[in-house]
Amino acid sequence: MLTLKGIDKCWARGADSVYGLKGIDLDIVRGEFVTIMGPSGSGKSTLLQIIGLLDLASAGSYAIEGRDAMGLPDKELARIRNRHFGFVFQRFHLLPDLSALENVMLPMSYAGIPGGQRKARAAELLERVGLSHRLGHRPSTMSGGEQQRVAVARALANDPGFLLADEPTGNLPSEKGREIMDILKNLNREGMTIVMVTHDEALGALGTRTVHLKDGALDSVVERGTRSEA
Repeated sequence: MLTLKGIDKCWARGADSVYGLKGIDLDIVRGEFVTIMGPSGSGKSTLLQIIGLLDLASAGSYAIEGRDAMGLPDKELARIRNRHFGFVFQRFHLLPDLSALENVMLPMSYAGIPGGQRKARAAELLERVGLSHRLGHRPSTMSGGEQQRVAVARALANDPGFLLADEPTGNLPSEKGREIMDILKNLNREGMTIVMVTHDEALGALGTRTVHLKDGALDSVVERGTRSEA
């Protein structure tokens, strides 16, 4: 479980402070599919980065599985990120000189998993997302939809408790976007906790809960159930 209380994020601009988030209270329970929505500039991606410890709040409290993460050293924050979170971004962020298999293996190398295990798990994950025939291919030879499937497989490499996705279909045609969403929904049905930023109302409605932001503050929350049924 993740618990955020009174989360602020601000940046200094000369003598002024600019707030990206203001007083966010949010609990994320295991097995949920939470979607984060709001207009451009409302703080959606900033909130997701703080949830995933890619960025730190300026004020407030953050706890993961009951452990306070505020004030931890960078090395420990990196360990928590690698253990608990998988990330999927709009722009894929695959390493161009590595094959699909090698891209998926990479997070496991940081976790100290032996080479044979890394290779076997990466192949298993790529088969799971329908890419068993593309293991040796580099990103430049793959379609956008295929690259995003590799990115999803990479996000699952260390068996994280939380999968965080920032506009995961934003760079894809609608058909390929639906394929990615089908993968995410199936993962949620199997118990994966997913938090996804989207501007698309139809995609937002797939969540078991939708958090709406406005001007960096929590505007409303829509509850739909305990796990993705769509």
